Amino acid sequence: MFVCFGIINRSTLCHFDKNEISNYLQDGDIICRLGNKFWSPILRDLSKNEKQFSHIGIVRIRDDTISVIHSEGLSKDKNDFVKKVTLECFLRGSRSIGVFRLKSIDQTKVSDIALDFIGRPFDWQFDMIDESSLYCTELLYVVLKRINPDIKLNTVWLNVLNQYVLPLDIVYQTEYFYFVGYWER
Repeated sequence: MFVCFGIINRSTLCHFDKNEISNYLQDGDIICRLGNKFWSPILRDLSKNEKQFSHIGIVRIRDDTISVIHSEGLSKDKNDFVKKVTLECFLRGSRSIGVFRLKSIDQTKVSDIALDFIGRPFDWQFDMIDESSLYCTELLYVVLKRINPDIKLNTVWLNVLNQYVLPLDIVYQTEYFYFVGYWER
């Protein structure tokens, strides 16, 4: 299979085999997806600039096993918490995938610290002040703040919640990340 690298745009689209994507992942990478569920376009549209993805997770690689740590709110049921799932499970139902890498932060620390949050409930209030519950980009932000308290990520004002939230395009709006690849089915 051919894998595209470069700037995210429609001219660099290609198809991916989810088994092959693992060849390009490193521990601590940030993996984004655009899902095919009802709320995916709504979450994607929270991004201010690049409206490519609806969800984000942190890659963890140990002993040749690739997993993704992420916080996903499905329907306010028992599955709404920070969890570690297989790469295959994370990619299931995805229409496109993007991978980003941190420039100057030890990525192993990112996946190690993310483990500390497994089991925390999904943050249905989208409250970035309270870490007792976390949404997907908030999980990434909290992990990065533990490594570098001075890190700043762009937020957007969301009228419906009357507060600032972290959009999914934070990974390519800042100088902390660089683009690894984009795959589309």
